Formats: sequence, C-alpha cells, structure tokens
Amino acid sequence: MATLNFNANEVEPSTGFDPIPVGKYQAVITDSEMKPTKNGNGQYLQLEFEVIEGEYKNRKLWARLNLENANPDAVRIARADLSAICRAVNVPQPRDSVELHNLPLTVTVRCRKNQDDEIVNEIKGFAPRVSLSGAVAAKPATPPAQTGSNSAPPWARK
Repeated sequence: MATLNFNANEVEPSTGFDPIPVGKYQAVITDSEMKPTKNGNGQYLQLEFEVIEGEYKNRKLWARLNLENANPDAVRIARADLSAICRAVNVPQPRDSVELHNLPLTVTVRCRKNQDDEIVNEIKGFAPRVSLSGAVAAKPATPPAQTGSNSAPPWARK
C-alpha cells in the first residue's frame, strides 16, 4: 500500500498513444542503454528517440540494435544501422552512445504488427536532418559540449 495524497481533478488524464503515421521525422536520441538479450547470450543497444518537429513533436520512438548476438545477420544489420546513425549525426567514431544524444537526424518510421497483433512503430532508416526547404541541414563537426542541465539542446539553439 502507498500513501498518495493525490487529486485526479487537478491533473488531465493520460490519453494513451496510437502509433504515428508512416513517414520521415526529425528526431534526436534522448537516451541510450546497453541491455541483455532475452536469452542472455548477447546485448542490444536500446536508443530512445524524440520527434522534435511537426504534429508529433515530443513523441517517443525506440530502436534496438543487436550489437552482440549469436546471429551474425542480426549483428550485421545492427552495425549497419549504427553506422547510418553515426553518419547522420556526423559522429563517425563515438566512444560512448551519449555522444549521439541531442543531435538531430531524420528517421524513417514504419508500422508493423507485434506478437499481440497490435500496430506499433518501428524505425527503419536513419539519415541526416533535412531542413524544411528540403536541404540537408548543416551539422556540427563534433558534438557540442553540454553547458549545463538547463541549457537548450543543440538542435533547439538559435
């Protein structure tokens, strides 16, 4: 049991989230973590993305890259996706996944049915950020230094 002292009349209720439509979205990686595979014989890099523009701004998406796996095809695909991410954010040799955070890129989102027959989003492509005019946006040569927890992320600075 837990003491709550909560008044539901003071907070808007959550509405749940339907999958976002298939398409290309401008996003940043906001979190990353290595996790063990379900069978314990490998590890995957889980990346959390946040859409930064448009109707679905602030929506979250996730990608799992099987970087250590008994299946060589899974590792090959994961390494190719990681290469695409690194190239898209212009960090070709990251030593830590945090170096990929808060740098804008374009993600291609698809929809698929999961094992429970629900439609879910899946990221199927990574490319450099595209500006509203369609041109590839300029990217920093190296990730900018973080200047404090309250400063705006690099993609939001003017």
